[in-house]
Amino acid sequence: MVLPFDGLGPLWDGINPHLIATIYEVDHVGEQLDDSPLVRCLFVDDANLEATLNWQSPFDGAGPEARAPTLAAMLQSGAIQPIAERLGDDVGGATREVSETARGRTGITKLNSTQVFSGMPPVRLQATIMLRAWRDPGAEVEAPLDQLMRWVLPQFLAPEGTLLTAALDWYQRGERDVNGFIEAAMPSAAPSLLAVRYKGRTYAPMVVENIGVPLNSPSDRFGRFVQIQIPVTFSTLTALDRHDWDAMKGVP
Repeated sequence: MVLPFDGLGPLWDGINPHLIATIYEVDHVGEQLDDSPLVRCLFVDDANLEATLNWQSPFDGAGPEARAPTLAAMLQSGAIQPIAERLGDDVGGATREVSETARGRTGITKLNSTQVFSGMPPVRLQATIMLRAWRDPGAEVEAPLDQLMRWVLPQFLAPEGTLLTAALDWYQRGERDVNGFIEAAMPSAAPSLLAVRYKGRTYAPMVVENIGVPLNSPSDRFGRFVQIQIPVTFSTLTALDRHDWDAMKGVP
């Protein structure tokens, strides 16, 4: 999908379009909403896509080193030899023979060192958004900044309410359907889901986990920011698989 080259943000004339990040609102499957504005910005400093893959060794500790670590270490290193010499010929001889056999051996095997994939959290995209005014700070910096904050903050927070009061409100309405109870029990609206298009890849749907607004950024005489760098952490709504990665580049 090719997005129109317009929207909120500075005039990035002369810059390769692939270096301009485009952010817009999507639904839960990553499709752009018809009325969503576009925020065009640059990613400065490091823009890092981080995927954490949880591999664990469930068989670790199945060997003798975990059951009797001191004895196993003494056998492997030969440190049990002085003890064997004090036990006399009968017991000591057998102990010395066992010590020589165990020297340099280990209980680690391919089985008890095998890792298994136990899951992964959503993929995170950490970047620093830069907005800079060339002509109009209000349109090029303030407007896209306001739009970003509208997206990342909850759409609506109910002033009050508990499950008990929600049940009472639902009961008093008269129309006691399931949808009405859900609306009464969860009266607030979560933040928007976003898409980030950058260098030919579209990451969607995503949420914003962290965002910072440096208030000491340069401003004009009216207090409007003329340049601002916004650290932000995006996160995919779910964990990704190889098909999701291919879909980011438009590969069927």
